[in-house]
Amino acid sequence: MSADWYPGIRAFCQHWSHAQTLQSTFATLEQTFEKEQDACIDAAKAMVECVCQVIIVNLDDPNNPLKPKNQNPDFGEWMSAAVRILKLSEVRDDAFKKLISQYHKLTTTLGDLRNKAGTLSHGKDGFISKLSIHHRRAAILAADAIVTFLHEAYLEQELDPLLTLEPYDRFELSNEAIDKHTALVVDEDQENGFLSLIVLLPNGDEIPLSIEPSRLLFGIDRQAYKAALNACRDAELMESETLESL
Repeated sequence: MSADWYPGIRAFCQHWSHAQTLQSTFATLEQTFEKEQDACIDAAKAMVECVCQVIIVNLDDPNNPLKPKNQNPDFGEWMSAAVRILKLSEVRDDAFKKLISQYHKLTTTLGDLRNKAGTLSHGKDGFISKLSIHHRRAAILAADAIVTFLHEAYLEQELDPLLTLEPYDRFELSNEAIDKHTALVVDEDQENGFLSLIVLLPNGDEIPLSIEPSRLLFGIDRQAYKAALNACRDAELMESETLESL
């Protein structure tokens, strides 16, 4: 089998390369599909659920949440919530609405296929005989189409930095605007070792910030954090040896 069967899923996983659970699911999808195992249907279904959950977590309004309220939402509920959050159901074009409807049907069908045939489905045994290669391909193609459709729509959304799990690098235009129109005044607090900053905004307002050196290093440069930690441990050891020698 070739990875050309699921380019949209691969692109989604590359975009969320920092999500370890997702990467593990993707690895399972690749391995099981390549080995022509029925478990790839489970992995394909998990991918669709995952992209829906990513959209919900990053875009859902906490004041008016659309996340499924059921403790164990079914496949269609995840899809429906994602479509509503992306406001795809509000498009007036009838042809486009029909397209959304067909994706709902694809979602439901893929879920049914997974529940009946997946070797990991809800603890059920899989079919005694392997599903045909055509069924597995259908599951992968349907999942890839849904993931591509939703992910492309997600990429066009304006993300709220208070809610999103996207990393700093994904906000290039916003970062450039802030860097261009703000200034920093640095004042080290000698009493507690904190770094005090004042962010000067273009409208004259100021945002005071205070951060520990350890938190700054840990958030910006883990290698620098490790180097600082080793140096500080050496300093503590020298202090201890000096006290013992007195």
